[in-house]
Amino acid sequence: MFDFEAVRSDQEVPVEFTTYSALRSTETFLICKRGFDVALATCLLPILLTTAAVLIVLNPLLNRGPLFFAQIRMGRDCKPFVAYKFRTMRTARHVTRRPHDPPEAHRITRLGLFLRQTRIDEIPQIINVLKGDMSLIGPRPDYFHHARHYVRTVPGYRTRHTVKPGISGLAQTEVGYAHEAETVANKVRADIYYINNAGFRLEMWIFWRTVLVVFRFEGT
Repeated sequence: MFDFEAVRSDQEVPVEFTTYSALRSTETFLICKRGFDVALATCLLPILLTTAAVLIVLNPLLNRGPLFFAQIRMGRDCKPFVAYKFRTMRTARHVTRRPHDPPEAHRITRLGLFLRQTRIDEIPQIINVLKGDMSLIGPRPDYFHHARHYVRTVPGYRTRHTVKPGISGLAQTEVGYAHEAETVANKVRADIYYINNAGFRLEMWIFWRTVLVVFRFEGT
């Protein structure tokens, strides 16, 4: 359906010429995309409240600590914003993980692992969607301090911030979790492919692929 060869390989993407023209040229798409974001996020609010109520009961047994986790992420135009998730890790005073370090798997709780695999931990980000900080689909926002490092060291990384970040996106469905230098570069390729080819068909493709990831417990 789509040619993802450049996304799944080491082919170079001409990031210096990449623009958001594919989206800017179709105002109907942008209006419909925002309308769909708001409508679906609003429909998901009862699910957010119900899930929160269940986790309030389960957390003391399986995931002790606060219900939510808030972190500063890099958003559109490289500006910071606060993203919300259901907490999946044991609390820590400070983030010690460096930009290319692997996830701190030892801190993930049993319940937290389930929340990650099913992407349930991402549900609170519908609040970010309603606020206008995020879209349902777009480049995944990184922790702000890590993102500042990537902006300086990864070609094209700044370009992926010409659009709103998303709860899910092409990089999440086709590349997966990225933290090493090579996989971050692959993520950037996927995000730039999305920006240059964005449209209704690709949005629906990513939405469908996200549903498959959720039901196959392939989230990270």
